[in-house]
Amino acid sequence: MPSSPIRKLVPYADKARKQGKHVFHLNIGQPDLPTPDVFWKAISEESGSTLSYCPSNGYEFYREKFAKYYREFVGIKDVDADNFIITTGGSEALIFSIFSTLDAGSEIIIPEPMYANYIGFCSSGNINIKPIITSIEKNYALPEIAEFEHAITENTKAILICNPNNPTGYLYTKEELERLKDIVLKHDLFLFVDEVYREFTYGGEFYSILNFEELKDHVIVIDSISKRFSACGARVGAIVSRNQEVLDTCLKFAQARLSPPSLGQIGGAALFDLGKDYYDSVKEEFSARRDFLVGRLLNMEGVLCPQPGGAFYLLVKLDVDNTDKFCQWLLESFEYEGSTVMLAPGSGFYSTPGLGQYEARIAYVLKEEDLAKAMDCLENAIKEYKTNVMTSDSVFDQTLS
Repeated sequence: MPSSPIRKLVPYADKARKQGKHVFHLNIGQPDLPTPDVFWKAISEESGSTLSYCPSNGYEFYREKFAKYYREFVGIKDVDADNFIITTGGSEALIFSIFSTLDAGSEIIIPEPMYANYIGFCSSGNINIKPIITSIEKNYALPEIAEFEHAITENTKAILICNPNNPTGYLYTKEELERLKDIVLKHDLFLFVDEVYREFTYGGEFYSILNFEELKDHVIVIDSISKRFSACGARVGAIVSRNQEVLDTCLKFAQARLSPPSLGQIGGAALFDLGKDYYDSVKEEFSARRDFLVGRLLNMEGVLCPQPGGAFYLLVKLDVDNTDKFCQWLLESFEYEGSTVMLAPGSGFYSTPGLGQYEARIAYVLKEEDLAKAMDCLENAIKEYKTNVMTSDSVFDQTLS
């Protein structure tokens, strides 16, 4: 199992705090927005003397609320509670889905850079990732269909994408999804789509893969309330599919782990009553954060930063020799005005060895005031690192040439 690039530097951050440094956490997708009050109110009003197991596929009232949200806000009219299995976060939803449809030795195609845990999930099942490499210079857009065709073998069983994307923030267009649809139908593959960031889109239009009726037996959507409602610790996700055989198999895994979190569903059900005004306000806040962060990064010497179309992440190319080394140095040896910044090294978001060594993921989950201070740290850190730590000349121009 690989270490998480998002969490592996935590011991260094803990040590930095013990040394009196303030650490700006831009390494993990934990929004600083408060979890809406209705979540806490629903839990506080829950009556009963025993906190018991819930059904293995989740409470029916929660699945019904989730399905209603899909019909009213995602525009998918033909889904109901029976199309959902509730899981312990989106991570468990993807694990159950992959293990229900792929065997050890199977191949899954994933565009990279990819969410780091995809690599860990596949590793735990001895499932082989066939990466489709996208580039920062082309804003991480999908390559031509021919590259997918070349990657497919008799062992290929599925394609996995995240839309909008973590770690790049890339928002897939309807045309790109149609290209994937054609490949899936031609080769009879499963298509996993992680849509947990669908509310976070800026400028472009989100298009759910569930809109393609012809893919009803092929598509498995991964969802979660973690990001949408700033409720990461509730640990409530979902598998959404119209393929009953897939759901029946996933349920066996769900039964083996007994049940998803009861309190998370009790509080989470109330969140679905918030409505469009809430989603719009969150999008407005993160859109402003994105614009501020991109503007600051583009003003730094030797930084390449595409404009993300969704989620709340971006992957930047820094003018340093190695971001694994740089991100650890930030926590161990650097401070600016009593603070430092924690980033996620880019190499952990690639399954191909050697890629991502000049990149880092930044999660713009802090308010603008804190982002400004974090960028002051980062800008001064890059200058100091290049002057006192790097032994080679600038790598930035070399990697682009």
